[in-house]
Amino acid sequence: MRLLSSAAAVAVLALTTPAFAAGQAAAPAPQAAPAPAQEADSPEEAAFEAKAEAFQERMEAMATEMQTAAAQTDKAKAKSDLDSLQAKYQPEADAFAEEVNTFATAQGAPAEQMAMVMQQIKGIPLKARTEIEAAASAPAAAPATPQ
Repeated sequence: MRLLSSAAAVAVLALTTPAFAAGQAAAPAPQAAPAPAQEADSPEEAAFEAKAEAFQERMEAMATEMQTAAAQTDKAKAKSDLDSLQAKYQPEADAFAEEVNTFATAQGAPAEQMAMVMQQIKGIPLKARTEIEAAASAPAAAPATPQ
């Protein structure tokens, strides 16, 4: 069942926002390798996979916009822009979390698991903002030394 790979990909996205804060592109969410005897995706699964990929792209765009806003020298304007960006993208995160829940529960996913996944998805805009603001306000770090 690819549903769990989609939910896992979304959870990975939620956990990759530190990469955004560091000014790096997030690594693509890993996709589970199909089992050798796995059937072809149903049209519903294929449509959901496409929605998940589109959502990931939107969250990457959000992080890029937030990085740009946070880098402004006018901190009041930066805060205002970040407020606007978070408000702009939060409804998308909320809606996608609901779509994931609806699709997953129809596929038999446990409610407890889906509650956690929904919380992670809905928290992406705030988490990205918090980490990007922290990175923007941190003093320039010394170059990392090889270990």
